[in-house]
Amino acid sequence: MNATLTLALATLLCAGCSTSAPRSSTPPGPDKLQAQNQARAATAEVLSRLYATQPAAREAIQQAAGYAVFRSFGVKVLVAGGGGGHGVAVDNRSGEATFMRMVEIQAGLGFGAKTFDLVWVFRTPAAYQDFITHGIEIGGQATLAAKVDKAGAGLSGAVEVSDDVWVYQMTESGLAAELTVKGTRYYPDKKLN
Repeated sequence: MNATLTLALATLLCAGCSTSAPRSSTPPGPDKLQAQNQARAATAEVLSRLYATQPAAREAIQQAAGYAVFRSFGVKVLVAGGGGGHGVAVDNRSGEATFMRMVEIQAGLGFGAKTFDLVWVFRTPAAYQDFITHGIEIGGQATLAAKVDKAGAGLSGAVEVSDDVWVYQMTESGLAAELTVKGTRYYPDKKLN
C-alpha cells in the first residue's frame, strides 16, 4: 500500500510539473488581452492626433530607439490632487511592446479635471531600456517649455527631459507648449506584461 501511495503521489507531482508553464509562455486571458488591445488602440489614436498636429513627429518617432504613449487623467480638489494613466512603450528595433502605468500626485490650491496624452521619444536604446525596466520618477512641481530640437530630428514642439528623452504633451485643444511635471512616476504594468 505504501508503494502504491508513493507511486500515485509521484505521478501526480510529475503531472503537475509537466502541465505548469512559465508565465511568459502562456497565452494571456481574455481580460488581459482586451486591456492590451485597448492600450494599443489608444496608442494608435494618440499618435494619429500627434502626427496631424505635428507632422515632423512621425519621422522623429520612427528614427528613435523607442517611444511610449500614455493617456492620462487627473483630478484636483482644493489642496490635493492626483491622476493616473496607462501606456504602451514600443521598441522600434524589435517591435516589442511593454505595457506601462503612471501615477501623479499634486499639491497646492486648485479645482478641476484634465485629460492629456503624452508621447515619450527615446533617442538611444539605453534610454528606452532604462524606462521600461526601471521607469522614471519626476518629483517636484516643474514646468518645462518646448524648444527647438538641438539635433534637428523633428522634435519641435516636444519638451527635452534629458539629452536622450523628449516628450510631447497633447491636451484636448492640441499640442501643449509646456509640460507640467507634478510628482509623476512611470513604471511597467506587471498585470499586463
